[in-house]
This record gives sequence, structure tokens and C-alpha cells, in this order.
Amino acid sequence: MVEIEAVRGKGAREDNNRRIPENGSPVKIHAHNFSFFYGDHLALRNVSLEIRHNQLFTIMGPSGSGKTTFLRALNRLGDLIPNTRHEGSLKIDGTDVYDSRTDIAELRRNVGMVFALPVALPMSIFSNVAHGPRMQGVRHQKELEEIVEKALRDAILWDEVKDRLSDNASRLSGGQLQRLSIARVLALEPEIILLDEPTSGLDPISTLRIEELLWELVERYTIVLVTHNPLQAARIDSRTAFFLMGELIETGSAYDIFTRPKDKRTEDYVSGKFG
Repeated sequence: MVEIEAVRGKGAREDNNRRIPENGSPVKIHAHNFSFFYGDHLALRNVSLEIRHNQLFTIMGPSGSGKTTFLRALNRLGDLIPNTRHEGSLKIDGTDVYDSRTDIAELRRNVGMVFALPVALPMSIFSNVAHGPRMQGVRHQKELEEIVEKALRDAILWDEVKDRLSDNASRLSGGQLQRLSIARVLALEPEIILLDEPTSGLDPISTLRIEELLWELVERYTIVLVTHNPLQAARIDSRTAFFLMGELIETGSAYDIFTRPKDKRTEDYVSGKFG
């Protein structure tokens, strides 16, 4: 089993869920018996969980466990795939994501997603970050400059690129590109940030920088992170859910999940017996 104290190290943060009073932070995301189908394939089965405002919530599990499907369901990216359907409810701030009155464009602005593979738009660093606000109607250069600087600062990238904002973004390193992807999402001022394996292709130093960044951003955003790496889930040390073959097996603090799991399947996964 993963030695969580060794992974966390000295000065590790407590599970941020413990810092949220039970009655002091409302539920931001609520799934109730939520199932999702790709044609006849059941990708998620009766998932029920709660994620609170300004909570960093980690979903871990092996490939094919339904983690990414759950993320995509939160801003209805699954709608882009033919023959999908859902059952149960998936609510954000009490409103069902799949309500017929939902403005999907507004939903995707409020629920931003960062993918595993960072892809720069074929334009400058500045224009990459400004693209979303421009699409939302922001035209004044001064306002765009303020938005871009704030987003890059929030993504801990400003000091590295402030003197070359006109450079093509493709010149950035992998770790910088991933932080640029995060900055693009932040520029739209979402309420929720979804991250699908955001460090899967990065070196250890870049991975650590992004993991630390999450703990800064969670002061202002609700963050849902997907990872297939138990060591990463242990390092992040947040409220954690374990998915397996489309089912939510259990949720709890990272400490509990890794040191006293309730389900044998969770124990097998965190101890490296499969995954």
C-alpha cells in the first residue's frame, strides 16, 4: 500500500475537505444515481457523490474506469459523441446539467476543462489566453491585457513569458504549455475547473509545479482532478474518490483511502496489485 506520510512529506496539507465546515460550504456538484451510456456501453453506473464549493476533489482509477466520462458529463462534452445518453441527475448549484433549459455555451464557460495533452492554438502566447475573452466579446486592448496578465499570473506562468508574449505559443515547454492551457481556462473566469490527467506527459518538476498550483487555485475555484496515478492522488492529499469499471467504489480523505480503505478493490489498487 502507498505510504502516504512518505509521499506527503513534512508540512503536508490536511485534506481540504476537513477545512470546510459541514454547514459552512454548500454543495457545488451533486451526482445522484448518475449513469452514462455510449450506445449500449454503460460507462458510468449509478454514481452518487458530492463536491463542495472551493474543494479540490481527486478522482483516481485505472484506464476505462469512467473518470473522464464523469468529467465530460459535467460540462456536457459527451453531447459531442453520437448515441450517448444518461440516467439519474447531475447538478451544479442545484440545477441539473442536463435540464433542457441549460445554456450549454454558458455551462462550458463556467465549467472549464483542461485536457491531458496540452495543445497551443497556432498563435502567440498572448492571443492564446485572450482568445476566449475575445470570443466572449471583449475588444478593448487594455482590458485584454489585464485579463491575460491575471490569468498567466494565476497559472504561475507570467514571470516566465511576460517578455515574450508575442512569441508563438508552440515554443513553450510541455510544462509551460499545460500551465498555458490552465491560463486559457482561467481567462474566462469559470467557477469550476476540470483537469483530465493534466500531468500525464510531464516531467516530475513540471508535475510538482502544477500540483502546487492546484492548492493556490482552490482558494477561488472548485477543482476536480482526474488521475490514474495513486502516488499523485496521495501527494495531492485531497478529498478522493476511487472509480473502477464505471462504478464509484468509495470516497474519503486521501489519508483514509490510502491507509484504511473500506473496500478490498480500493486496497488492491492503491497497493499496486492492478491498475
